[in-house]
Amino acid sequence: MRLAVKRLRTVYLKKYVSTKDKYGYTKKGWSDGQPIKMTIEPAGGSVNAQIYGESLAYMLTGKYQGNAIKAGESENNGLCVYVDANSDPDYEITSVQEYSTHKNVTLKKRVDAK
Repeated sequence: MRLAVKRLRTVYLKKYVSTKDKYGYTKKGWSDGQPIKMTIEPAGGSVNAQIYGESLAYMLTGKYQGNAIKAGESENNGLCVYVDANSDPDYEITSVQEYSTHKNVTLKKRVDAK
């Protein structure tokens, strides 16, 4: 499966990281945004409606081809979909399903996103 080029859009992947400052305190935040191309569309379907219920209205699905997003590693990372790369992510990766040619990524709107 090849993703249609005209439907691809640039989003920014941000990893959730924790670092220590010079005083030894743990500081949690987001890494710099890595631009990736993927298709984004609203989540839907009867199975997703049963799983997520009313929160399905705040979810998106995306298709991605590449190595930046991996199943088992990329959950809880953030994506800047409708905000610029310098702000906090507005969506969080909840699940990644890998297929031979692409990955299906489920995104949920972050409640603390502005």
